[in-house]
Amino acid sequence: MRMAKTLQQRLDQANCDYDIIPHPHSATSLESARTAGVPAERVAKSVMLDDRHGNYIMAVLPANRHLDMSKVRMSGDWQLTRESGLPSLFVDCERGAVPAVGDAYAIKMLLDPNITRQGDVYLEAGDHDHLIHMSMEQYLKLVPSAEVRELC
Repeated sequence: MRMAKTLQQRLDQANCDYDIIPHPHSATSLESARTAGVPAERVAKSVMLDDRHGNYIMAVLPANRHLDMSKVRMSGDWQLTRESGLPSLFVDCERGAVPAVGDAYAIKMLLDPNITRQGDVYLEAGDHDHLIHMSMEQYLKLVPSAEVRELC
């Protein structure tokens, strides 16, 4: 697998410029940064949350940071989603390789400003062997409905 079909369609629809960066197989976004030789603060990590009622939200933050749940809970009663529940949301992605593009999957996004301050960004392509690299301008064009909020 090279790229999730849904992500590819969203990139095409938004007419974004990007590069596909292959890297050795990795299990986490932080490891993807290391194996691809890119700064971890520029890799957008997706953390999925749910409200126990079938509603989801995607928190996106740098791969080298941790989500502060107290900052997310201010807007509702959110909890970390079990990874076992994600395959039905991201049918075209390998388990644990969710692209930081909630808009493509009709999922609301919260975007940490530590990511938006970067000149460029890398995100999972939907597998554990590729990253998508693009300018921040192109990324923000890809996720126009993302709400920027402190998450770390």
